[in-house]
Amino acid sequence: MLPVFALCMLFGVGAFLLCGCSGDRNAQKTKFITIGTGGITGVYYPTGGAIAQMINNKYAEYGLRCTVESTGGSVFNVNAVMATDLDFGIVQSDRQYQAVNGLAEWAERGAQTKLMAVFSIHPEAVTLVAAVDTNIKEISDLRGKRINIGNPGSGQRQNSIDVLAAAGIDSEKDLMAEQVKASEAPGLLQDGRIDAFFYTVGHPSGAIKEATNGRRKVRFIPVTEVDELIAQKPYYAKTTISRSLYPNSVNDDDVPTVGVKATLVTSADVPDEIVYAITKEVFDNLDEFKTLHPAYTELTRESMLEGLSAPLHPGAIKYYREAGLLKSGE
Repeated sequence: MLPVFALCMLFGVGAFLLCGCSGDRNAQKTKFITIGTGGITGVYYPTGGAIAQMINNKYAEYGLRCTVESTGGSVFNVNAVMATDLDFGIVQSDRQYQAVNGLAEWAERGAQTKLMAVFSIHPEAVTLVAAVDTNIKEISDLRGKRINIGNPGSGQRQNSIDVLAAAGIDSEKDLMAEQVKASEAPGLLQDGRIDAFFYTVGHPSGAIKEATNGRRKVRFIPVTEVDELIAQKPYYAKTTISRSLYPNSVNDDDVPTVGVKATLVTSADVPDEIVYAITKEVFDNLDEFKTLHPAYTELTRESMLEGLSAPLHPGAIKYYREAGLLKSGE
């Protein structure tokens, strides 16, 4: 999928340059917006690319030029949106919850009251991949091993810490914890530089395929001690990773774990008409959007309003009321 989106992005840039050179009469009205995503091997990047392409295809109607930025992930995206460095960001639902409530990374700076939700997207599973030769078969086997828990500023880092804590493991004391980006972890695993890694991601994932297709055999590790975690942090939910998506793993069955949702967020300072345009294009063309990545297969208009803990942006509310997804007063 990534090469297609890359071509689309290049086409969009080329079209923009052509419009500028031809003295497009709408050039002075053009508004530029940027969506923060994640690593290019994850699902966030092509998701941002899909949304950007939909908006760029309607330039004549909206006068918007949308670009996508690969970033460090959820925490980075929240902070960049709040700082107006990004107009939109794709953020895990747990990070959205923490930001608007002044928790975790936002405990000192306080609740991010200008953070606003647009819609939720695909489910993301907390995925733990281990090399077979390390004899890691369950989470308790991680003790003393070299494990990538995720880079600072990513949503998956806190997921890793939460899941480890639920299993009674201290990520600082019980592991040799690495803190690199998820996109780098498969290569490190195959090179023998780490024993396992966490990645919160929608499936199938290019990074996970890279990990399972190397010479070093790997397995997915079940994440099962989660009932208390879900009770304490209800943005988590049980889910499974389909073994059929990764035939080169040594697992015989689907793998139980927990997950969150990817969500699109923005700032209260972003104009209503821009948020309305993005919401309308994705929802009015949802069938087309769902064909762009296997992670979107089960999306429905109703499910895309679930898992949102930040207030809905007025621009999104306007569309949802027009579409009958929200009643007046909601």
